[in-house]
Amino acid sequence: GEYMLLSEIVKRRCQYIAGEDKDIKTLYSYSKKAVEGGLFFCLDGKSLKGEDFFEEAEKFGAVAVVCERQLDTKITQVVVDNSRRAYAEFCATFYGEPQAGLKIIGVVGTNGKTSTTMILKDILTRGGKSVAVIGTEGTFFKEERLSTPLTTPDPDVLYKTLAQLKYEGAEYVVMEVSAHAIKLEKVSPICFEALIFTNCTEDHLDYFEDITFYAQVKSSIFEEGKAKLFVVNADDRLGRAIIDKDLTRAVSYGIFEPCDVFAVMVKEYKSKTTFVINLFDEVESVTTPLLGRFNVMNELAAATCASKLGVDCKTIFDALKRITPVSGRMEKVCAYHGGDVYIDYAHTPDGLEKSLLFLRKVTKKNLIVAFGCGGNRDAQKRPLMGKTAGDIADYVIITSDNPRFEDAQTIIAEIEAGVKEATMDYCVQKDRAEAIAKGLYLLGEGDAFLIAGKGAEEYQEIMGVKHRFSDKEQVLRLTNK
Repeated sequence: GEYMLLSEIVKRRCQYIAGEDKDIKTLYSYSKKAVEGGLFFCLDGKSLKGEDFFEEAEKFGAVAVVCERQLDTKITQVVVDNSRRAYAEFCATFYGEPQAGLKIIGVVGTNGKTSTTMILKDILTRGGKSVAVIGTEGTFFKEERLSTPLTTPDPDVLYKTLAQLKYEGAEYVVMEVSAHAIKLEKVSPICFEALIFTNCTEDHLDYFEDITFYAQVKSSIFEEGKAKLFVVNADDRLGRAIIDKDLTRAVSYGIFEPCDVFAVMVKEYKSKTTFVINLFDEVESVTTPLLGRFNVMNELAAATCASKLGVDCKTIFDALKRITPVSGRMEKVCAYHGGDVYIDYAHTPDGLEKSLLFLRKVTKKNLIVAFGCGGNRDAQKRPLMGKTAGDIADYVIITSDNPRFEDAQTIIAEIEAGVKEATMDYCVQKDRAEAIAKGLYLLGEGDAFLIAGKGAEEYQEIMGVKHRFSDKEQVLRLTNK
């Protein structure tokens, strides 16, 4: 296996090293992992201190430990100012600084990250570039899909993946950068070729106590030296604040505000969207299979970035017209009994509102929605999502999403409180498969049924166990498609 001397990994990026130099084969932060030649990082969680675990780590094969305070131990220790930043920097060094030899584009924002990365990959590929994607749906390169956990993988996985992509010949890597990843310093060694900002709305407030702090974290990456280019949504409040910071390299896109790149005459239909794009004064009418105005924003973001990276306008316009829809993102699954069935990943009040408003526009008769909220995540959004659904849809079916370690019934009651404020046309169906069956049963001529929250996910997480479950599969099975 590969190994590197501890002194080479840390170079001069630490306060001091106590103990002898070691051969390191593994860098990691989970103390129960059995390793050989392990360099263990003591990372503090919300309530636990990382250094409480180094003895356990040592038992399982750690030969050295990285921490922020001197420990009473014979094991080799490296003391640093910030162990999370060290985790990212040391992993980058261990895997040969792969970020330096790649053009990395980061996409930051609450909603639209996955779609924007996929659209940008389509455009750059059509422009003849060799492009990989890292994000919520995994890592994609050429025809391969590697499963990587988390939207932005932890440093040990991230830099190893980047090294592998570089070795396999990737030139560009388009990656989703979550707010958690910024806060946890996972991308600190990367100087991005470009950073795209999609929007900032309420999500993950279980982790970020309040929206101001969450906004601060998201915008903290938009600083001098972090990227050669910033591509920013001017229709978003935080986006405008980023532009106003006067980053000399910020270019803007939007629909409502004056921008460098914008769309006019946006028309939304059931199975296509049309608009006219002005891309740095090159104008074209586009008909795209992606649905809803929010997708026009994602396309503007990707087009703006690609143009600045040197892809010509004709290639960009061709790509936009031929984009392959991202699975589980406002995807029309089938027609049934004269109505249409859609699945969408929307799992925030803002995302759900945008999806429902789009369907409201293109649906002649009744709009039915089924959704739940994830457990052990921001509970404040549950009544908000309930109220949004009750306000816009004609009938709401409250069900389970990924309850995780919470009681599904509790989550449902919190959503129900919000729905009740808006309407009495709702029911509760805890079993998600039953909820889908109920929606299909109610579907008639000219109606639409939206199943929200999970999109392309293929599991449901209950009490720590992932059960196989796909909204799309359920629909196709029940409608015999």
